Amino acid sequence: MVKWSRLFGAERDSRHPREEMWRLLPSHTNDLPATAYPAREVTKVALRLKYHIEEVIPIELPEDKITAANSGVITKKVVQTALEAGGKDYSACVVYCLLVCKRWFKHQATLELWDADLHEVRAVACEIIAKRIIEAEEDQEYLMQKVLLQRYSVVRKNEESAPANVIERAVDLHCLTVIGSSGYQKCIKYLWRGWIQQDDEDAANYRWYENRDNTNYWVHYDPDRMRTPLYQNVVQVSVSILYLILYTQAVNTINEEGDLDVVEGILYVMTAGFICDELAKLWKVGRYYIGFWNVFNNCLYALLTASFVIRITALAHSPNHDDERRRDLNKLGYHIFCFSAPMFWMRLLLYLDTFRFFGAMLVVLKVMMRESLIFFLLLVVVCVGFLQAFIGLNQVEGNASITTFIITSMANSVMQSPDFDGFDNYAHPFGLILYYIFTFVVMVILLNILIALYNSAYEDITENAIDEYMAMFAQKTLQFVRAPDENVFIAPLNLIEMFCLILPFEWWMDKAHYQRLNDYVMGIVYSPLLLVTAALEARDARSVRDNRKRGEEDDDTIEEWEEMEGELDFESEGWAKKVESSKPIVDVDADVVEIRELKEQVKELRDMVRAMSVEPGSQ
Repeated sequence: MVKWSRLFGAERDSRHPREEMWRLLPSHTNDLPATAYPAREVTKVALRLKYHIEEVIPIELPEDKITAANSGVITKKVVQTALEAGGKDYSACVVYCLLVCKRWFKHQATLELWDADLHEVRAVACEIIAKRIIEAEEDQEYLMQKVLLQRYSVVRKNEESAPANVIERAVDLHCLTVIGSSGYQKCIKYLWRGWIQQDDEDAANYRWYENRDNTNYWVHYDPDRMRTPLYQNVVQVSVSILYLILYTQAVNTINEEGDLDVVEGILYVMTAGFICDELAKLWKVGRYYIGFWNVFNNCLYALLTASFVIRITALAHSPNHDDERRRDLNKLGYHIFCFSAPMFWMRLLLYLDTFRFFGAMLVVLKVMMRESLIFFLLLVVVCVGFLQAFIGLNQVEGNASITTFIITSMANSVMQSPDFDGFDNYAHPFGLILYYIFTFVVMVILLNILIALYNSAYEDITENAIDEYMAMFAQKTLQFVRAPDENVFIAPLNLIEMFCLILPFEWWMDKAHYQRLNDYVMGIVYSPLLLVTAALEARDARSVRDNRKRGEEDDDTIEEWEEMEGELDFESEGWAKKVESSKPIVDVDADVVEIRELKEQVKELRDMVRAMSVEPGSQ
């Protein structure tokens, strides 16, 4: 069962921007994790940072002057001043407060359109400063535990906001710059591999997996390790592939008599598990759980459910007395069953997004679908207007059977296959002229607008494909982490939890014994996977021990160019001195370097002139 009542829903309020309303937290107050620092103190830090950024960027500047690595605006002093906004006691919340400031500036840009570009630049500056702070922090444990994963709240209308951490807030606000920072990605990697886990007792805290350096095989054979996002993703992909194989087998072996065979039975049982999982999440999260893939999956499950119901209805008819009726129902059930084949294959993409190629393409498709809303909104308005004109002409002609022809012809125009022949004798010449105009508007204007929107979306994503992929991967990781299951039963294994554990035992068994029973069941169900993962974790533990002996990070790997580093000493060879004398200054622009050199020369010349001048009265 899910510990928190909200998985990835959102509670929205017209008083605040949409980004702040995305919440993965429970709706019940006593389930909310506590904030690490008092909300008022965190808000004060955010206000100091907002004032700081407004003073640093008082006028509208080009964005590239802010984002450049050698930016003359976001200097080391600016970053250091921002870090000091929290003082000694609240310095860990500075990065979180910078994301709060970004949200404020984004909201201010929508309220003050005359200064929208200025506020957008300030929002970008918040991200850049946050990234610099993250990458400058050397204490990785402090960075992950305090800066990135610790939860904070701010005050809004004398009420505390829902506690959130930097990892969650960056994904919610789509802060690609912060997400692309090295420290953030390392934290996501640790979460994905299960090296950092949410505390069972306190959901606000994260703890290190203490056995990541333990080489004992059986220590890692633990059902609780199924909370690891990596392992859950492997199970989901495996189940999805099995689901597709069963469907392929079922669709290629049609039973003439309409009986359900074993393969179809397993397929429908798995579908029931997926439906129960969707309903459980919808009940716990609310309507904000609904997204594109949820709607897509629900449409697939609805088709399979309809096919199953029709097939069962056909079996209720006697093969002797109602043979024709039974045959028709079976045929309809198989037609619906086969109609869902493309959705089965497209559904597989949902679980392949961890691979970079599929992930980037899914991001492109997602943006394209969002851009398509503009086209479809224009298309609906245009189609309704022309349809009303055609129906009005039809009323004058008195032809009641032509309405279907009109709708079909308009649909063909949208699909770039217009049919002009049928309009020769339809309200001549107005019908034909009107259809020509409609075809021109749809095929020449609207479809080209759609192509332009798709092209723009594709260019925007592909230019920043790596950061977009990292953002999508972080979001996928948080889907497993933000609201973890106390007992992980991935659909369709949730049917085992529902009918073999929850219904017969949970309502009367004490928590300790019920948890132990769940561990036994999970150990049996996931035993094939745990046998493999335990071996992999034991192997990784040996790498962790070797890294710690060398004084490196736990996830460090020795690459090809690092193998002979110990045999070279650049200082003693004099190579380091040569490189130092020849390397350019890239911290600032070349023209600034020349100006600084000229300034030093002028200063030396001034000192020389003063030394040569004779002071009055010295002779």
